[in-house]
Amino acid sequence: MTSLRQGVEKENIAANIHKRYSRQILFRGVGMEGQRGLAAGRVAIVGCGATGSALASLLARAGVGMLRIIDRDYVEPSNLQRQSLFDENDAAESLPKAIAAAKKIGSFNSQVVVQARVEDVTPQNIQVLLDGIDVIIDGTDNFETRYLINDFAVQGSLPWIYSAAVGSYGVTLNVLPGKTACLACIFPETPRGMVETCETSGILGTAVNAVASVAATEAMKMLVGGEALRHLRQTLWSFDVWKNEQAEIAAGKPRPGCRACGERDFVHLAGEGRPHITMCGRNSIQIHERARPIDFAEMQRRLEMHGTVRHNEFVLKFWREPYEMTLFPDGRAIIKGTTDTGVARSLYARYVGS
Repeated sequence: MTSLRQGVEKENIAANIHKRYSRQILFRGVGMEGQRGLAAGRVAIVGCGATGSALASLLARAGVGMLRIIDRDYVEPSNLQRQSLFDENDAAESLPKAIAAAKKIGSFNSQVVVQARVEDVTPQNIQVLLDGIDVIIDGTDNFETRYLINDFAVQGSLPWIYSAAVGSYGVTLNVLPGKTACLACIFPETPRGMVETCETSGILGTAVNAVASVAATEAMKMLVGGEALRHLRQTLWSFDVWKNEQAEIAAGKPRPGCRACGERDFVHLAGEGRPHITMCGRNSIQIHERARPIDFAEMQRRLEMHGTVRHNEFVLKFWREPYEMTLFPDGRAIIKGTTDTGVARSLYARYVGS
């Protein structure tokens, strides 16, 4: 009877999969076997802003079995123009993006396991955050984190996908360690000079969705496997949806002299020169010098005499003109209203502790 019951359960699961993903299964490149590969897949999306939220939505709807969404930030009204997993209630509650994304995905595909991690990816925690993952996808907004991901992926021979969007421009690259060039092969050093950001140059939601669609499709190929792997793109592909321009640069094989691929020198993974205070968008600074547990109720009591304060279980927000501090349970803080690290450090020490 037990084996019969198990057989019936397997048939029911297969029937539910076929019903939900029937149009995708009809596509010859996926089929039923490919859909099973997606269901068994484990994908980490590092950064759940514009590109990351679009990636998470596409992969959840495609039936990827497990998504681990890692993001350090919270939802704000200015996000809603392009960050597709969030709504006005999320912004009003200042929900962490990873938490809000997990809730929204659960509302349209409860079969997907979503693991929300409200953390900043660092050399100290990257092993834990990316443990057990099949594919990593970049949804970040800075090269520091991308180089860290690249070091981790190359060291562990784990495929990952670089993706970025700003203004009307998008770019993406598949990195298959040992087979294709890695990020450090293409960009040996962090781009210097003026670098456009969404805060300074704006961004079109259409550019975000275009690059996310391409990157999500490449991730699906990796998870489907087999014949699909023959169609993986091996170029750095860029496009401009406003100017109708695009370009492809052959990524080629790993570069022998590459710091990461060739010399196996993982400086970012070792944390060399990594700052503990970083810029976090326009006119704001993130402080993550040390982990310290924060009791939000006690912190609210202490801060009420100094300004306006409110909290939920995920974040505490404190306003004292002209500054705004967002405090997370692990002691990390984002301070708006200054680009002076000395001022940010002083405010943190004064109201949270040195």
